[in-house]
Amino acid sequence: MYSEDDMLMLSGIQHFRFCPRQWALIHIEQQWDDNRLTIEGQILHKHVDDPFYRQKCGDQITLRAVNIASYELGLYGISDAIELLPSLSFEDTIQHPKYPGQWKPVVVEYKHGKPKRNEVDEVQLAAQTMCLEEMYAIHIPYGVFFYGELRHRVNMDITDELRNIVKQCTQDMHEVFAKAVIPKAEYGKHCDKCSLKDICMPTMVKNCTTVDTYLNKNLYE
Repeated sequence: MYSEDDMLMLSGIQHFRFCPRQWALIHIEQQWDDNRLTIEGQILHKHVDDPFYRQKCGDQITLRAVNIASYELGLYGISDAIELLPSLSFEDTIQHPKYPGQWKPVVVEYKHGKPKRNEVDEVQLAAQTMCLEEMYAIHIPYGVFFYGELRHRVNMDITDELRNIVKQCTQDMHEVFAKAVIPKAEYGKHCDKCSLKDICMPTMVKNCTTVDTYLNKNLYE
């Protein structure tokens, strides 16, 4: 269990899974820059992240910008949306002060693009779900993505494999943050889509020679 002083931003787990160096530049060195992809994402979330907006469609209620946290993972943040589905059972349900009855909560994450080939988005959604589970001592079997480019919802099972990835990621995040050391760059195709490419300089860092290597090569041979 982590203390409040040790809590890290939940949104960072997506950055860390994408690239530990990117995450460290953002959360340790406080570096940031925008590109087309990040701006499009901000525009989408501007219409979503309103904590005072609640939507009721039939028996279903949607809450926006909900604060969530997990002391086991050491994460805190805001969920884009949580859907409350009515239930006749008390098992794995919650109560809401404004809406009588029992409700099954489902985390909804909004993405401006389309499903990625890796599990970066899935890890973020799983982490949010695990936070909500801890807060209410319930089990939530799935979450939902809404992809802006596709205008389509996609359900995702929160598997044991995803949960283990989340646990390992958060452990690694806390270790890197405690050491305050920026991981080395590992250049790949993913770097071209990163808004911090000019700050990170992955190709330059990759080709940098350490002092020991330089001395051994140029002075001691």
